[in-house]
Amino acid sequence: MTEVKEKLTKAEERAFAKELVQKIGELAATTGRKLRFMEVCGTHTVAIFRAGLRQILPDSVELVSGPGCPVCVTPDDYMDKAIAYAQRDDVIIATFGDMLKVPGSKSSLNEAKTNGADIRIVYSPMDSIQIAKDNPDKKVIFLAVGFETTAPTAAATVLAAEQQGITNLYMLSAQKLVPPVMEALLNDEEVHVDGFILPGHVSVVTGTSVYEPVIGKYHVPGVVTGFEPLQILRGLYRLVQQVVNGEAKVENEYTDVVKTEGNPVSMAITNRVYEPCDTGWRGMGIVPLSGLKMKAEYARFDIEQVLPLEVETVVKKTACRCGEVLRGIVTPKECPLFAKACVPTHAIGPCMVSVEGVCAAWYKYGQGRFEYGK
Repeated sequence: MTEVKEKLTKAEERAFAKELVQKIGELAATTGRKLRFMEVCGTHTVAIFRAGLRQILPDSVELVSGPGCPVCVTPDDYMDKAIAYAQRDDVIIATFGDMLKVPGSKSSLNEAKTNGADIRIVYSPMDSIQIAKDNPDKKVIFLAVGFETTAPTAAATVLAAEQQGITNLYMLSAQKLVPPVMEALLNDEEVHVDGFILPGHVSVVTGTSVYEPVIGKYHVPGVVTGFEPLQILRGLYRLVQQVVNGEAKVENEYTDVVKTEGNPVSMAITNRVYEPCDTGWRGMGIVPLSGLKMKAEYARFDIEQVLPLEVETVVKKTACRCGEVLRGIVTPKECPLFAKACVPTHAIGPCMVSVEGVCAAWYKYGQGRFEYGK
């Protein structure tokens, strides 16, 4: 296969993309079946749709999106708790903006805000420290939603609050871990994947070694890639090579920023504050040891331990198939609400709410109208 120069012209990019697609098709054809690869990163989902990579791949290779959007996988009961806390007069909620429209079982944060709840959009967990300082008579709760990428910042916020003697800042945690959910997918009889496009941003923090136990146990290939179309295509080529060769290992196509050991400083900060726990994922139920909870010595920053609330979560009857979309069982177009009752301006499910959601990406990019490499 042609080596990639550091800088390519657009014409060279297109030519190399076509060569990669051809090589991928030739290799995949030798298996005599369709190969199915899943990305578990919302940024990859958007990048794949934006470049139209699904449309230029041969019929023998299928890309499917998994539970890579942290907003999308946050379940109803977490949202119900967040809304319940928001409705208290002594609480200020600090959150990223894309959480506002995520539906709970009965309402949303956006609806609570309309009804008078004090909900403030922040761009970093650290922003909540100043809110707590400015409002000493209020309990400021940051909605700590994310994967391994954002967990160090949430942990650092807790440590900074401790150092500054702030006593009115809390976390409502819904941090998720990628390797355990990969294992849950591989144990799901309805899910079939031949390999994983491993997440780039998460891997910067965790490194590549965290995936090796899952990849080895289930003998499923995995390749970490960046977010440029050529990086993703090169990653796919490596995945197909592994399948053809009967291999299952973790490879790294993002070596300029992802290392085997990851970022030890970030991981140490996370591990100082958090420890693994069982947690719920939308569409998947409770996944063992796939979340993070605060260690006992930081329990005073955990709002669920400081001020526990009993919240009833109502099981909704809806045609939304977001849970199945997140497991790669169906595509958005197989949901009866997609692009009809459910659109970005009136989202029914979280997969349409978040900019990293599969349904939002599918809708925005017209199911791949732009085809990379043509």
